[in-house]
Amino acid sequence: MESAGEYDYIIVGGGTAGCVLANRLTCDKDAHVLLVEAGGKDDYVWIHIPVGYLHCIGNPRTDWLYSTQADAGLGGRSLMYPRGKVLGGSSSINGMIYMRGQAGDYDHWADLTDDASWRWDKVLPLFKQSEDYYGGASENHGAGGEWRVEKQRLSWDILNAFRDAAQQVGIPKTSDFNGGDNSGSAYFDVNQRRGIRWNTSKAFLKPASRRPNLTIMTGCHVERLLLETTESGPRCMGIVFTGGGTQWQATARRETLLTAGAIGSPQLLQLSGIGPAALLREHGITPVLDSPGVGGNLQDHLQLRMVFKVQGVKTLNVMASNIVGKMQIGLQYALFQSGPMSMAPSQLGAFAKSDPQQATPNLQYHVQPLSLDKFGEPLHAFPAFTASVCNLRPTSRGHVHIASADSYAAPKIVPNYLSTEPDRKVAADALRLTRAIAAAPALKKFAPQEYKPGVQFQSEEELAQAASQIGTTIFHPVGTCRMGVAGDASSVVDSQLRVLGVDGLRVVDASIMPYITSGNTNSPTVMIAEKAAQMIHAAWK
Repeated sequence: MESAGEYDYIIVGGGTAGCVLANRLTCDKDAHVLLVEAGGKDDYVWIHIPVGYLHCIGNPRTDWLYSTQADAGLGGRSLMYPRGKVLGGSSSINGMIYMRGQAGDYDHWADLTDDASWRWDKVLPLFKQSEDYYGGASENHGAGGEWRVEKQRLSWDILNAFRDAAQQVGIPKTSDFNGGDNSGSAYFDVNQRRGIRWNTSKAFLKPASRRPNLTIMTGCHVERLLLETTESGPRCMGIVFTGGGTQWQATARRETLLTAGAIGSPQLLQLSGIGPAALLREHGITPVLDSPGVGGNLQDHLQLRMVFKVQGVKTLNVMASNIVGKMQIGLQYALFQSGPMSMAPSQLGAFAKSDPQQATPNLQYHVQPLSLDKFGEPLHAFPAFTASVCNLRPTSRGHVHIASADSYAAPKIVPNYLSTEPDRKVAADALRLTRAIAAAPALKKFAPQEYKPGVQFQSEEELAQAASQIGTTIFHPVGTCRMGVAGDASSVVDSQLRVLGVDGLRVVDASIMPYITSGNTNSPTVMIAEKAAQMIHAAWK
């Protein structure tokens, strides 16, 4: 085994959180930082063209190519489960939507951890700190930061009509989803700069890469954490990884920071002997620390993709149906960085309540001027739009467990979608609400006809069945190294993100969320990394 050197901090994973941490920690010229990433550089052209996510998801160059186990709640279906394997991580392949969630999400985290610093009013300055908002600085937004937020560069008549229809059934229009209350409908703000994807690698890592105290190693697969038993218990001393056909060891003088995401972080902990003891022994791994919560508490947003055929209005299905249309779309982007190639996967958003008893919106819509049977397949030949709706606060819980002691073997991902009665009820209510929007006067001129799941699903039981047939992930896994308090067996890290029972080790990514945020999860992960950097700096100064 070769030595890769000694550093103050080792960051395991060059995704969203890892890029932010690398930038912030290297602001201290005395701190020497190593960032290790299993994937390659973000120099693949399709990363940067917004519509290029279609070429990045399911591509071994940029995606870990995970799949879920067969899920009973989805009728035994297995789903593809994209996770970014490239600098920038999932920010290089996601939908680019800038979304913070709701104030209550963070207040709830603060209550669970008995740490008021996680409250909304305390984390809002962290969101603003990194933000470069197109509208300039204000009470809710920041300007001049690394994380560029822009308006989308096109609109659609069919989506404008959907927004009007949503208003007619009680979902008001809004101008900003990110003030702590995301109720209403609007076009999503996106992480783009002039029609080009703005991932965390470009935003945070590239500026930091010029600093002499940052070392970046790509194409390096971390096999396990390097743990040492001390009088006070286990301590993380660094990592063991393989790169260029050689096994390496890197040591950390201060801390190792696990930023491998909601799938990778629990997998690495388990491979290193930190996790449910019975699971570890099953795979021949000697437990260093019996931590039952590692890999548990998996939460995700399950989207229900309803498709409606329409008439007399432009949709992408028709625009991209022939060579001339495709050439026009390509030319528009080449000349102006506008048009469909600048599109986020979803353009229009809406947040609503599945029933009046909900204190805040518990449904999120992603509405698209297109339709297809499933991701990766061709667009339908007929004009249509898709209204995807997800339950923002699912009660179903899954897990991520290693399938082998081999670090190269994919873990078993078991989301357990729709495994609770409340989730099935919300799903049925969501489908009914979508039908009400489609039947509203504003959409009448386009004669929407439900194509999926189909009008034959009517009763509560039938609608729950329909949800199991059309439900698919919206790629928001979180929670598998949940933040909590010492003494709670399900907690993996404390409110400082330190792994409970192990010195010198923190987890900094979406896996620490005790409850999923009420919206897209990428920018909350940026905030988590900003906060972690402050906590790490304070601990060593």
